[in-house]
Amino acid sequence: MTPTPPRVLSIAGSDSGGGAGIQADLNTCSALGCFGTTAITAVTAQNTQGVRAVHALPAALVAQQIDAVAEDIGVDAVKIGMLHGPEVVRAVAGALRRHGLRRVVLDPVMVASSGDRLVTDETVAALRSELFPLVMLVTPNLDEAAALLGRPIATVDAMQAAVPELRALGAQAVLIKGGHLVGDVLSDLLIDPEGSTLWQSQRIATRNTHGTGCTLSSAIACGLARGLALREAVAQGRDFVRGALQGAAGWRLGQGPGPLDHGWARHAH
Repeated sequence: MTPTPPRVLSIAGSDSGGGAGIQADLNTCSALGCFGTTAITAVTAQNTQGVRAVHALPAALVAQQIDAVAEDIGVDAVKIGMLHGPEVVRAVAGALRRHGLRRVVLDPVMVASSGDRLVTDETVAALRSELFPLVMLVTPNLDEAAALLGRPIATVDAMQAAVPELRALGAQAVLIKGGHLVGDVLSDLLIDPEGSTLWQSQRIATRNTHGTGCTLSSAIACGLARGLALREAVAQGRDFVRGALQGAAGWRLGQGPGPLDHGWARHAH
């Protein structure tokens, strides 16, 4: 008898190209031995070259999806991705409180890879006031951390200097992802109640990076669902993403930045 897998709920947008959003989250859950469920916030028409259209789903429908999953299947950890407006932010916050969901990883999708802002200032304000106090970990990249703090963050020193302000936003912990730093060394900084942890690793030579943030946040949620401590969940999540980036380095899926190899661990044996 195989034991029942831990349950991870992804609250995020759908990526028709399969590389990011709920598709990346479900692939990550399967690869890490968890059972993934979803509350879809938006349907996108996109591929490796960009997003062509976005259809946001009503906030009430997003909340109903969360209720349906939580009341029957149950939820051990939550990953939150794209939330397109203040109404859906408030609906998700209400559902987290209603079901007492505590192991929550929020990937604040606010800035596209192109640098375009994806959400309004009102949505950012709602994220900060409504959701941050409810989540265990927020995982902004440098652009998103800059959007949250209202100033650029472009170096490891600036990341370290931003720690107190990011903590003050209300989340239990913050992981600033340094993928956009200049140079060959990647730095990720975790700030949690115990202090801070800096991970540094060599940049992997690949153009296939679509869905990296979604994959990392859902991999961390899988670790939390399995009962890992936060720091250990982050470390394992980073290792999973590095393997997925290396696994897909030679792939040619699409004309732009392609997806990761979420099944890399199966091929590695």
